Amino acid sequence: MTTARKVQGINNGSVLHVAFELGREQWKLAFTVGMGQAPRLRNVTAHDRAAVLREIGLAKRRFGLPEDAPVVSCYEAGRDGFWLHRWLMSVGVDNRIIDSSSIEVNRKQRRAKNDHLDADALVRLLVRYELGEKKCFSVVRVPTDEQEDQRHLHREMMALKDECTSYVNQMKALTWCHGLKLKAVNEKFPEWLSEARRWDGSVAPMELQARLLRLYERWQFVHRQILALEAEQRKRIRDDRTPQVEKARQLMTLKGIGRCGAWMLVKELFGWRQGFNRKQLGALVGLTPTPHSSGTNRREQGISKAGNKLLRRLMVELGWCWVRHQPGSALAQWFERRFRGSVRQRRVGITAVARKLLIALWRYLEHGEIPQGATLVDWQPKVNGWLSHKRRGAPEASTVSVT
Repeated sequence: MTTARKVQGINNGSVLHVAFELGREQWKLAFTVGMGQAPRLRNVTAHDRAAVLREIGLAKRRFGLPEDAPVVSCYEAGRDGFWLHRWLMSVGVDNRIIDSSSIEVNRKQRRAKNDHLDADALVRLLVRYELGEKKCFSVVRVPTDEQEDQRHLHREMMALKDECTSYVNQMKALTWCHGLKLKAVNEKFPEWLSEARRWDGSVAPMELQARLLRLYERWQFVHRQILALEAEQRKRIRDDRTPQVEKARQLMTLKGIGRCGAWMLVKELFGWRQGFNRKQLGALVGLTPTPHSSGTNRREQGISKAGNKLLRRLMVELGWCWVRHQPGSALAQWFERRFRGSVRQRRVGITAVARKLLIALWRYLEHGEIPQGATLVDWQPKVNGWLSHKRRGAPEASTVSVT
């Protein structure tokens, strides 16, 4: 009865639907009260919240709605993030953030596309969604301010590590062009550069040395920031008693799951997302298969790659770590039996290990089910470092094989 009353109310035009097409300088708003009606389109200056509220009020009067009529809105996930959603919810607008890749589009090779058409199509999809057609697009789950803020530390660390790798690659490429082989970049690089000799016994050209030293200074600065962030992460894992950090420590008790991997899994996924099953979990990370079957033509297109790319990259790395450090586990033995052939087959099979491992870690955190055959270790040496743990005279971490 509740669904029937809701559908009848929407068909009678008692709810105002709003779609935002967000641009850098201008926003386009599309208003409608139901299917089969041309949307009312209006332009406002980007970030002008007073203009948005004014247009909503004018749209209610245009469609003959009372001032307290409910308003449902949507916009595509993108550069503006979640702040607009939080503001709309605070002023009484029931908002949805839509996954852009899930929106239906015309499959013609050449199709018209502009803000007018996009806003029109988006508001029609919103009406269909509110009428009960939940498959027309996917809605993004919005974290709280605190949950979103907790994701900056590891994301900044990953960005800095990529930047650091970029500097190292540039320095190696520049030295390689002159017949010099740079094996690693560390604090001894200026000394190595002054002593390095080219094929004819001469030193590197002065302009090249100056450029390499400037790259080295940038590498030093980024490297210091990485060390500071790693120290902060170790401190929080060691000292914090929040539920999220407790889950990170729980993951670190599994051999093969380190500090950075456990932290990212909790902050990006397990620490704030709830109420999903194993299929939804695999789809969230983009590790689900995408079969293509039409008549007698059947083929597999690989994984969807439609989820969180940071977690997908992490889970593939953790899959290799699991196979190496947990050889006695059921998952690692399955991988060795199933993909014992060529290197290419193992690279394909590791994505299956990544998906199975993600589900196993979810069950371990939510239900306490230890992965079959897994080995448990002490989490503290992973935070403090194995060498410092041994120097303090602490006993070796005890392992427990779970069958």
